[in-house]
Amino acid sequence: MQLSDVPDLAHTRPRPMHWLATATAMAGVVAVAGLLQPGPATASQDGSAPRATGASLPAPDPAGVTFPLECAGAGTVVTEKASGDLDGDGSPETVAAVRCVAGSGTPPSGLYVLTRAGKDTARSRIVATLLDPKEKQSLSPGLAVRDGAVTATLLGYSGPDVPRCCPDEKQQITWQWKNGAFVRGTGPGSRSI
Repeated sequence: MQLSDVPDLAHTRPRPMHWLATATAMAGVVAVAGLLQPGPATASQDGSAPRATGASLPAPDPAGVTFPLECAGAGTVVTEKASGDLDGDGSPETVAAVRCVAGSGTPPSGLYVLTRAGKDTARSRIVATLLDPKEKQSLSPGLAVRDGAVTATLLGYSGPDVPRCCPDEKQQITWQWKNGAFVRGTGPGSRSI
């Protein structure tokens, strides 16, 4: 009888015990891989915290908010509003342009950021003043919230002799939420009119 140069390969024949051992090892690998999954993927342009997901409440409504304007009993009017997520928390804020009701002239405007008074409430509250009426400026139509920034066109006066009906200065302004506060910047459309 001639002996083979290769070793006996009897241990390579599949038996039920081999299949059971292989299946158990694979189940262990899958279980460990499931436990070691990375957290959910997040992407943001500024490296800030991920935005909240899920259904958010609608933007705050300026109706019913008492704005800090001194109108001598004339009342206030919201002339424009725009909404969007300004601070990256996943919930929209509302920016409201407000002025006193006036029969003539151009009363100064206030520009306020509103948020919800609580997560489960429809009430709104003022969290920031972007333009104080004491600055004696008014707003041209076109208030907007885009990409987390507020843009507005301010109308003002070059001096005390300019009639309050006819602003002679125009300035494009933006406000951006940075490091816990709104930072004001000047846009390209600033000029005298």
